[in-house]
Amino acid sequence: MADLETLLSKRSFIELGARERVRTLLDDGTFRELLDPFARVMSPWLIQQNIVPQADDGVVVAKGTLQNRPVVAIAIEGVFQGGSLGEVGGAKIAGALELAVEDNQKGIPTAAILLLETGGVRLQEANLGLAAIAEIQAAIVALRQYQPVVAVIAGSVGCFGGMSIAAALCSYLIMTQEGRLGLNGPQVIEQEAGLQEYDSKDRPFIWSISGGEQRVASGLADAFVDDDREQIRQQILTYLSQGLPALHRSSNYAFYLDKLQQVATEQQSAPLDVQHAYQGEPA
Repeated sequence: MADLETLLSKRSFIELGARERVRTLLDDGTFRELLDPFARVMSPWLIQQNIVPQADDGVVVAKGTLQNRPVVAIAIEGVFQGGSLGEVGGAKIAGALELAVEDNQKGIPTAAILLLETGGVRLQEANLGLAAIAEIQAAIVALRQYQPVVAVIAGSVGCFGGMSIAAALCSYLIMTQEGRLGLNGPQVIEQEAGLQEYDSKDRPFIWSISGGEQRVASGLADAFVDDDREQIRQQILTYLSQGLPALHRSSNYAFYLDKLQQVATEQQSAPLDVQHAYQGEPA
């Protein structure tokens, strides 16, 4: 009975759209969206390819406070073009992070929250999207010198491609059971390496390798949380209160390079093999 009451008391974070996810995290009455849909700043390239654009290009950027701490919260809408990033959406994210850097230089301790639901670069915008993601990565590295950059990967779209690198650059990374994180998506791996290497339709296997529980157990993400708005909010607050980590994960590249060099590639790795590779012992 207690478990049922706990389940019923939870409010799903994943079921919300990007804008509602940002609103539910920020303090009441502090949500202020930058370049909202009424600004009509959208991709000029999708129309030329007979693809219906979205007025915010699938990216929501808002300033506000989280328990009175100044933050910029950025969410990618996973249902629009698979959360892919093009020139406009990428520029919105990079620009917001760069403004947060300027805030800190002016004495305003603005942290950043990234809600990532993305397959990476938008193929229809190719190099423009890649350049935007590179700017996002540079802005994360610049901002994390001052304040934490906290990323959340909650929904089943996951976080792949160049934005998975951006996620790895963040100060802290929060994931749910439904979230996934990987450089290449399952379909890309299957296409390039074959079905025997990676069956993209084998959902239990996919999540056992790149899902939130596995990524946290392997030390590639920091917190494994339920799909619950308040739990996610509290975990973000915990990391904002902790401040900067002693060592950012991406700065510890020598550790990870050494681990990767020890991986046996002759056979497909099992979930416990992945954990052992990074942590030195099975979970």
